[in-house]
Amino acid sequence: MPSDAFLIEHNARPLWHPMAHPAEMRADPPKVIVKGEGVEVTDIDGHRVLDAVGGLWNVNLGYSCEPIKKAIADQLAVLPYYSGFRGTATGPAIELAHELTEWFAPEGMARVFFTSGGSDSVETALRLARQYWKLRGQRDRTKFIGLKKGYHGTHFGGASVNGNINFRRNYEPLMPGAFHIAAPWTYRNPFDESDPAKLARLCTKLLEDEIAFQGPETIAAFIMEPVLGAGGVIVPPETFMPAVREILDRHEILLIADEVVTGFGRTGAWSGSRLWGVRPDFMCIAKAITSGYFPLGATLICEKVAHAFEANDDAFGAIGHGYTYSGHPVGCAAGIAALAETKRLALNENAALRGIELGVALEDLKQRHALVGDVRYKGLMAALELVSDRETKTPIDKKTIAQVFERAYRAGVMLRTSGPNLILSPPLVITSRDVERIAQALDDGLAAAAR
Repeated sequence: MPSDAFLIEHNARPLWHPMAHPAEMRADPPKVIVKGEGVEVTDIDGHRVLDAVGGLWNVNLGYSCEPIKKAIADQLAVLPYYSGFRGTATGPAIELAHELTEWFAPEGMARVFFTSGGSDSVETALRLARQYWKLRGQRDRTKFIGLKKGYHGTHFGGASVNGNINFRRNYEPLMPGAFHIAAPWTYRNPFDESDPAKLARLCTKLLEDEIAFQGPETIAAFIMEPVLGAGGVIVPPETFMPAVREILDRHEILLIADEVVTGFGRTGAWSGSRLWGVRPDFMCIAKAITSGYFPLGATLICEKVAHAFEANDDAFGAIGHGYTYSGHPVGCAAGIAALAETKRLALNENAALRGIELGVALEDLKQRHALVGDVRYKGLMAALELVSDRETKTPIDKKTIAQVFERAYRAGVMLRTSGPNLILSPPLVITSRDVERIAQALDDGLAAAAR
């Protein structure tokens, strides 16, 4: 093992970090995390903090889930890898696929295509959606519509349907045929509308207008996160996703639910689609499928779409798509164990209860700190949007939000910053006491920045 001195000397030197400016990382090297236990992580200096980021929305079971660790070790001992391409399969992949179709049966999911992570899962859904329409003889259906502020990963397809310029601008031109409508975001929207029900109607009207403008016969699918995560935890009105489903059905357009963050209980329901009572055509999952212990994802497919492929008898039904690590046996073994623990501990119920407590704490912080312009939360997905002026909603500067982060870190809680937002996505095994610790650290950070 390298020494601490080696790690400190070489931190942010040969290694570039995702979603970061290399020059900023070199000037201010990131924290080196060396240990995780329970819901806490420890840095190279021995400072231990509650991980209110949950790794990256994904460590739902915390860092001490022995059944997952054992499943990984046991699978490594008998079959560390074999391909899932045509002609071969492994036991863990078959078993996990069965478990997932059982788990997501209420959403109507019937088939599983394994990937290496969330971006892969979105890319797979986009490709299969286009292929589905070719199978149906409607080859003009190639376009996608998404939401502004939506996030769907980093591949060219996912980046193209992303609705945030920060993930698009440096890589344009992107995939043609991707269009966006305003998200139903009560704090910032083009209508200056704060009533959720009215805003939902206005945004669904935008969707209908865009479909009419593009021509429904040219649109393959609409993609959305049931709760928008990286865009700042934007919680749509409860009427929005069902209304979207009805509009899409009317025009025979597929619905892709990006559940990479919202799958497996984070919202308080087992999926975001189930939260809103919607059955999508595709679901993209990853992150908590192994609680972050192994890179794995999947695209789930409904029976209608599956039938078009399985009833086909020519080359258009062949899936010319896949990844070396699709259905990795070690990852699938980890997934089987993670699902069993997730169900045993009823993580969705704990997320709902702790989410209510967290929401109360965030509303209190908003009342007491002028820096907090808005708070948004659903289950254990939450964000505080910081502003320098509440009347104008002017976003806070980078220096100030960095001060909040650092003070909260010193107070014992790891946060995540994204633009003017402080993002919270702690493990789903947190306790009421952990919620209090998060609130106290945020209070300390906000007070320090205000001073």
